[in-house]
Amino acid sequence: MPPWEVLLPVAGLALLDTLSPATLGISLYVLLSGARSVARPLFTFLGTVALFYFVLGCALVLGLGVLLETLGGLADSAPVGWAMAVLGGGLLVYSFLMPTKPREPRRPASFRTVAMVGLGLATGLLEGGTAFPYFGAIGIMTTAGLPAATWLPLLAAYNAVMVLPPVLLYLGHRALGERLRPRLERWRTRVESGSREAMGWIIGLVGFLLLVNGLAQTGAVAALEGVGVITFLNGL
Repeated sequence: MPPWEVLLPVAGLALLDTLSPATLGISLYVLLSGARSVARPLFTFLGTVALFYFVLGCALVLGLGVLLETLGGLADSAPVGWAMAVLGGGLLVYSFLMPTKPREPRRPASFRTVAMVGLGLATGLLEGGTAFPYFGAIGIMTTAGLPAATWLPLLAAYNAVMVLPPVLLYLGHRALGERLRPRLERWRTRVESGSREAMGWIIGLVGFLLLVNGLAQTGAVAALEGVGVITFLNGL
């Protein structure tokens, strides 16, 4: 089991990743489509997204791990901490400056299996560049030097949590049927209209976590304790 200082921030980032506007928006569109069977297209899409991110995560962890080993064990050094802090600070600033104009969500042209797999891959490719919570979690796991027997199941659990909200929506749809439809319609409207605002919050929170972890790694823990940040995080 990974140490708490790794498990807690990674779990928090996984919860942030459940707010993915693209995944939620497409899932709500499928549930509200009126199709005779929504389970197959929905779970094909979600499974493709989760598998794509899992493979991407494995590649990033292995590649970053090899890079840190090549650099001579810099994973626990102050330069890596400062790099993480600068990245986190940049994301935090960008979250306040990024444009918030809503974008038209991508919708499947059909619910055939091939189409849903293609949509899942497209979602991963197009949204992967802004998957800041995922990149933050991978950075935390890699710099912690976790063995493969630990980070592989942790990465798989992260991806399972990431697609959990659409699964819960599907179960609610199966249990309540049309009674849940008005609420799903309202949620879809909110996701489509507020996706950019939600992304701004996600980027800001990820930037904050990376900034705090990076400063702690540089030896600036005393300064953070002076303002109560470390005490607050340890109490989470």
